[in-house]
Amino acid sequence: MGSIRFEDVTKRFGHVVAIDRLTLDIEDGELMVLLGPSGCGKTTALQMIAGVEAVTEGQLFIGDSVVNDIEPAQRDVSTVLQGDALSPHMNVELNIDAPLRTRTYQIEEGHPPRSLTSAERSDRVLEVAHVLGLEQLLERKPADLSGDQRQRVSLARAFVHRPRAFLMDEPLSMLDAKLRAQTRAQLVELHKRVDTTIVYVTHDQIEAVTVANRVAILRDGRLQQLGTPKQIYDAPANLFVAQFIGTPPMNILRGRFTSGSGAPVVEAGDSQVPVPSGLMTRLEEGQPVAVGLRPEHLRPSRDGAISMDFKAAEWLGHECLVRGEIERQPVVLRLVGMRPQDAQSAVRLAVDPASVHLFDPESSERLE
Repeated sequence: MGSIRFEDVTKRFGHVVAIDRLTLDIEDGELMVLLGPSGCGKTTALQMIAGVEAVTEGQLFIGDSVVNDIEPAQRDVSTVLQGDALSPHMNVELNIDAPLRTRTYQIEEGHPPRSLTSAERSDRVLEVAHVLGLEQLLERKPADLSGDQRQRVSLARAFVHRPRAFLMDEPLSMLDAKLRAQTRAQLVELHKRVDTTIVYVTHDQIEAVTVANRVAILRDGRLQQLGTPKQIYDAPANLFVAQFIGTPPMNILRGRFTSGSGAPVVEAGDSQVPVPSGLMTRLEEGQPVAVGLRPEHLRPSRDGAISMDFKAAEWLGHECLVRGEIERQPVVLRLVGMRPQDAQSAVRLAVDPASVHLFDPESSERLE
């Protein structure tokens, strides 16, 4: 079993609380991404799974066993870090093969674990090399490889011995954007083949939503939201998640709820944002509300009830980002197919009520 479970886990470094009462279930075979800004505690959580950092309070399970006091070497997990840490004197094939030489495996049911034969090791090396595009590089030394190739060898070496869980800490951060996208696709394919648990740490939301089965968003050592990438994007749990997920991030406007003029809206100056029908009975007249609007959900409309002061337009080829202000609050629109010279006309806006998100401005929690 490669499941991992945090039960009310806290990690302190002196007076600093790095992880604060974290409860999180990572299912067997799942690719879970721990996502958040620098210093949020995601790497510390990974290091506790690996056994590099001790749990201060609570219990940490791998499978059905509490591993708080289990040595790292006995946890049957494999870690991939930002660097490649390859053995420079060995070629790619031997670097990948190295973990297979030091372990025994349960090959046949009812028989004791044994070392793999040379042929069995070779089959595993070739399988992972094929998925990661390393077949033509097996005879090369690390010094003869590019940074991207060395990182893929590091991934191959971690996957080849098929531990209960893989722990990955920003494994692609040293690659350029094109190579990151390519390696992400290879990683997803490799995960499908080996069907084992991966815990993947990143601060890159694009990386998170493209590889994850589920995402756990952390802030200041606390879990903010857990869900599929779509669940988190469609229904952020609070203002932090709302503005952390999405590029450009969600626009947030401060206003007050009113239904005095007929249709229930949130007023921000002379702009009126429609309220989703399911929230009407939960809001009181004059109640302060934070409104969340995704840039792609705002659209120009001559009769729109939202008034924007145009500031600038950025043409990105396939889309135009329009920047403006609503009651001196900054907003961004994403408009597909509009040229910068036409974007200045986007001064009256409309939005579908179903695409409007409402938050309590004091607690920052989503209103549902």
